[in-house]
Amino acid sequence: MDISIAQTTAGTIETVNSGKTVKSGKTVKGGQTGKSGLLLISDNNDAFAVRVLAARSAVRSLDLMYYLWHDDHTGRLLLQEVFRAAQRGVHVRMLLDDVNPRKSDSAYLALSNHPNIELKLFNPSGIRARGIMRGVEVLLRLFALTRRMHNKAWIADDNIAIVGGRNIGDAYFDAAETNFRDLDLLLLGPAVQQTAKIFETFWACREAKPIAELGAVAEATHVHSFEGGDAETHSRLLNGIGDRGSVAEFIAASNDLHWVDRVRVISDPPEKARGWRRRSWLMRELLPILQSARNSLEIVSPYFIPGKRGCAILSDLVVDGVKVAVLTNSLAATDVAAVHGAYANYRKRLLRKGVKLFELQPFSRQPAISVFGSKGASLHTKAFSVDGKTGFVGSFNFDPRSVSLNAEMGVLFEDETLVAELRRQFKSEISPEASYRLELKNNVLHWHGCDEGRLQNYTHEPEAGIFRRILAALVRHLPIESQL
Repeated sequence: MDISIAQTTAGTIETVNSGKTVKSGKTVKGGQTGKSGLLLISDNNDAFAVRVLAARSAVRSLDLMYYLWHDDHTGRLLLQEVFRAAQRGVHVRMLLDDVNPRKSDSAYLALSNHPNIELKLFNPSGIRARGIMRGVEVLLRLFALTRRMHNKAWIADDNIAIVGGRNIGDAYFDAAETNFRDLDLLLLGPAVQQTAKIFETFWACREAKPIAELGAVAEATHVHSFEGGDAETHSRLLNGIGDRGSVAEFIAASNDLHWVDRVRVISDPPEKARGWRRRSWLMRELLPILQSARNSLEIVSPYFIPGKRGCAILSDLVVDGVKVAVLTNSLAATDVAAVHGAYANYRKRLLRKGVKLFELQPFSRQPAISVFGSKGASLHTKAFSVDGKTGFVGSFNFDPRSVSLNAEMGVLFEDETLVAELRRQFKSEISPEASYRLELKNNVLHWHGCDEGRLQNYTHEPEAGIFRRILAALVRHLPIESQL
């Protein structure tokens, strides 16, 4: 074994490289006590770097499951890293949701033709070519095709896992004009095995089909195409890795790894795509935890549609003395204006009950730090904390689609230090420079924010264009909330 990461009996994370051992973690008491290592990754550049390092460090296996894998700079670069791992002899399994465009079939076929790569699509359409038959299939399977696998996990050698809200694409790694604010957790120890078990369940389910069995019409891209790429862009994106040559060095540089006793990686079952097995499985796990709040509940969800029941639950918590705060996207910041239209139906009701609402501003007020100079910001984090003791980071949105339609996953943990870190992130995101604070005066909504040190007060959706306003207004009156 040339490179590996493991927990030693002293509770230390080590990297073994060519016979040289470099200690790179904190020594903790307890030795092999079954604790999991958790590292919160909020920086988009770090999120890209750690995936590259995990792929480069893999010696046996890479298991990847994603909702979206975009064909852009970062998507292609990470695909190259996966391909190079396979070239070294690493066994690669990729499970992608079929929400990705069919124009990617040629790349998928090329990857699956490699002897060390297997690629499956979740709940795929059987007709890959455009045409009448494709339209007929969509009509016949209209409701089935709306059920997607929204999970995100990157697992290397069953030693390291990255779980959270990020898909693969430029906007998730600060390489786009408008970038997402998001969170991942890097996992070590037993939590990795829990993640691997979830992957195995989805990999083996009947909804996961090998791309080669789908009769894809596109010709396979030549396998060597994954070895090339835009060298200049590649260099700029990888610049954030710096001198961190391994995941262990990445962890050591962060100095924020937490060893946690109580950690669970949880997921909906793949059968949720069939619409018959406990439709709201993950929500049934999370709801008692949310309702257990006695002091504080802080929710971050880019697409927030609480529904009547959700409003009642949050309102009851406020009545019981719990401080409830929710951060979501503003209309100008969201990438799905239709969802915002449904959410808007609940704002006044929540504010009247004492729930605090914050909406992320569409533009970053901080200096541009992205690869290509970010001009905009959109929220994509899915997380919550309860009473400063319990935290959750994952793919689950507080909306009907996550509750009833999509398969979701995330990491649930109890650790006051790590939750404090999560809450510091929340506090930063709801600051006047980053988000608008909503207030209801005489039944009129007000948005309070700060722009370049100047306090701003709006009585309409701030900075939102006319098309977004019209779309959101239409959705508010359409009976489609259950599909959003």
